[in-house]
Amino acid sequence: MRVSILMQPSTRPHRLAARLGRLLAASGMAWLLVSAIGLPPPPTKAADPSPTPLPAGDPAAPVYVVTATGIVDSVMASYIEESVRRAAEASSPAVIIMLNTPGGSLDATQRIVTSLLDAPLPAIVWVAPSGGHAASAGTFITLAANLAYMAPGTNIGAASPVGAGGAELEGTIGDKVRNDAIKNIRAIAEARGRDVEWAVSTVENAASASALEAVAVGAVDGIATSLEDVRRQANGQVVDVRSEPVTVDIAAAPFVELPMNPFQSVIHLLADPNIAFILFTIGFYGLLFELQSPNFVTGILGAIALILAFIGFGSLPLNVGGLLLIGLAIVLFLLEFTVTSHGLLAVGGLICFVLGAFTLYTAPGSPTAPDVTVAAPLVVGMALATAAYVALVLFTVVRARRRGNAFTGAFGAGGTSIVPAGSHALVRTPLTPLGVVYAAGEEWTARSDTGVGIDAGAHVRVVGQEGLTLIVEPGPSGSASVEGEGREH
Repeated sequence: MRVSILMQPSTRPHRLAARLGRLLAASGMAWLLVSAIGLPPPPTKAADPSPTPLPAGDPAAPVYVVTATGIVDSVMASYIEESVRRAAEASSPAVIIMLNTPGGSLDATQRIVTSLLDAPLPAIVWVAPSGGHAASAGTFITLAANLAYMAPGTNIGAASPVGAGGAELEGTIGDKVRNDAIKNIRAIAEARGRDVEWAVSTVENAASASALEAVAVGAVDGIATSLEDVRRQANGQVVDVRSEPVTVDIAAAPFVELPMNPFQSVIHLLADPNIAFILFTIGFYGLLFELQSPNFVTGILGAIALILAFIGFGSLPLNVGGLLLIGLAIVLFLLEFTVTSHGLLAVGGLICFVLGAFTLYTAPGSPTAPDVTVAAPLVVGMALATAAYVALVLFTVVRARRRGNAFTGAFGAGGTSIVPAGSHALVRTPLTPLGVVYAAGEEWTARSDTGVGIDAGAHVRVVGQEGLTLIVEPGPSGSASVEGEGREH
């Protein structure tokens, strides 16, 4: 009995320790089992969903509509930059650019792209109207917008650089231009979430797409038939403005046209290839008439027209060969007035004029340059007008020559009897004793045969000639009219 009493206290702690060990082992096995089968962790409180981005600007402020039509030049770049700035100052919820361009200057394109990428409000480009396009530079501009839409029947693309005459650029220069354009359009497409592969193909392969194809490849966001359709599709879209998400809220915003100022409109109009050609033709008409019949007015107007034409040429891919052909035409026309060629020089000049008009512009040499030509009906019309103008001048010259010959003496120029005796003349300046008379279609120095002064406007008769000085005597008041009298008063 004493032994059992002594051993009981030592056995109970041993059993407790054994139970505790088994409990810990079971817990460890359970933890391992849970980890192995990947049971989900204990539920945690779900985070609140992100709030909808705030709208840009004042939803009730006007949405400025900018019309960008024609060649992309420095005037258009300044116009779009100024429009974006004014829209931001007016807290506009967005700015819409209605684009229709064949392309233009690389520097101007980069300015526009920069203004759209860095705009403080959503920029929306709508390629319109139907039949319009966003070619070359227009492709870069469209891809740089936050949202882009196209009207039915429009197209976009064809931004591949080529050299003069349409030949592909070769060598180091060609690789440099092409690679720079590819990097540029790739960066724009990545920044706006556009289809990069298609964007690059417009430069590498001169790819172009219709409105439906552009939507299918992700180049633009949709097809819009009107500004109201643009509003409907763009409203509620979330875009990034300066790396911050904003909501386009233009449901109640009024549309306000923001045109170019008059000075910008005139300068931008000069970049139209047809307008530049017309100004150049008018300029050469003016100089041609000035050389034929000096009067300062036509010369000044012709010079102004030529200067305006060359301002327009500065934004266009001018072909020097075409310009030289038109210059050769002018020279041939001038020679026709002084050289007897029986019209051959005039015909040659007309041919040079037509060829120069059709080759006045070359193929674009950069991815943004436009592919432009002078309209064929305009070339035909200007060629007919030129032919009529030259024919009129030739008729006037021949007529003047025949009249001069009718009053020239039998010996002709350099002889002793240039103005036959008995010819009638008109006193232009008083003969005191020397003065000027109009005889035989020309003005001559003259004196009276008696030395007595004769007043201006009096009719006289030639009685002799000393070198280039005519000797005259007063004629009867009813004498025959002098050839050319009254034409040069």
